[in-house]
Amino acid sequence: MLELIAAEHLFHTYQTSDEGELTRLRASVVNTKSLARLASRLSLGDYLLLGKGAHKTGARSLQSILANTFEAVIGANQGYRSAYRLFSRSLIDVQAWPDDNYKGRLQEVTQERFLTTPQYDIVAASGPGHRREYVAEVTFGGTAQGTGRGRTKRAAEQMAAREALDALGALEPAPTTADDEVLDAVASRAPH
Repeated sequence: MLELIAAEHLFHTYQTSDEGELTRLRASVVNTKSLARLASRLSLGDYLLLGKGAHKTGARSLQSILANTFEAVIGANQGYRSAYRLFSRSLIDVQAWPDDNYKGRLQEVTQERFLTTPQYDIVAASGPGHRREYVAEVTFGGTAQGTGRGRTKRAAEQMAAREALDALGALEPAPTTADDEVLDAVASRAPH
C-alpha cells in the first residue's frame, strides 16, 4: 500500500516530471533509509516497546526497525485516504533528498552510453559473522570499473557503482540543502 500511496502522491505533486523522474523519486521515498527518516521525524522510535536487550543495544534507532514501524503506522490507518493523508503530511520535499541508488543510476548510464548492463561480483569477504565486510566489483565493457566495500553485499555493490559513476563523470552532485533543513521543509503540496 505504501508504494501505491507514494506513487499517487508524487504523480499529483510533481505533475511536470517525466516517468523516469517519478520512478526515481518513488524509489528515494520507499526505501529503508527514507522511511526511517520519516519515522524519526515523527519520533516513532519513542513509542516502541522493546525488550531490555534491544533497548540496551539501541534498537530504537535502527533504520530497519524505524522503517518497519513507519510502514506499519501507514498500514494501520483506517482506509486508503486516511493512510494517504498521513503519508502526505509526513513527506518532505523528496526532490531535495539525495539519490543513493547508485546501482540503478549506473544501469541507466551504461545502457545509454555503452548498450550494456553492469555485472556485480563479490570478490572478497572478511571479518567475523557479526562484523562482516564485503568487497564488490562492478564490470562492464569487459573490465572492472569500480570497487566498493560495505557491511552487506548490497552496500558493497552500491559503493562499487558509485565509484564507477564517479569515474564516468556521471555522479550527481550532492544536494546543497543540509539534511536538517530538508527535514524541516514539510511538503504542503499534497492534493488531498
